[in-house]
Amino acid sequence: MSYAPLKPEDAVILFADLQAGIVERAATIEIDRLRRAVGALAKLAKLFDIPVVVTTAPVGGTPELVPEIGAALGALPLNTRTTTDAFLDAPTRNAILATGRMTLIVAGVATEIVVQHSALSGAALGLAVQVAIDACGGLSPRTEDAALRRLVAAGVAPTSLASLAGQFAGDFSQPRGAAALGVLYEMAGG
Repeated sequence: MSYAPLKPEDAVILFADLQAGIVERAATIEIDRLRRAVGALAKLAKLFDIPVVVTTAPVGGTPELVPEIGAALGALPLNTRTTTDAFLDAPTRNAILATGRMTLIVAGVATEIVVQHSALSGAALGLAVQVAIDACGGLSPRTEDAALRRLVAAGVAPTSLASLAGQFAGDFSQPRGAAALGVLYEMAGG
């Protein structure tokens, strides 16, 4: 196995279905913890100039994102899809691929549905896919574990925000590195 640290200029982040009516269904992580983690990932995206694609599912009415994404990144275009896989929705797929970035970081709810299917499709298209597991929520521990096992078998790497921040920062003594460390402390401290 070869390893090279993830570089922010190679990454794009997919926030999937992190919206009212869906995040409350996460049974594998406390909702407040999930929201802090999603907010931290959004802050890292801003800090390191990583493009973000946001996809939502129709749940009746206008989708309402968790506010932590908007607080960090401002208003973002929403790609509302009717599929369980972000890559089956042409506008979402095109937005991800148009970045030219070859590493896809996925966060969302539910791990067993949109996270899993989107990660598998991204990997099938040749992207290096990482799932930010602490910014995801599953429907049950058992089914989330099955989804993660399937993803690992397909070459998708489960990861954590601490790992992502550390790789993006490179050196915590540098200004952006110190800011990344601050994001992690803020997330951990709640």
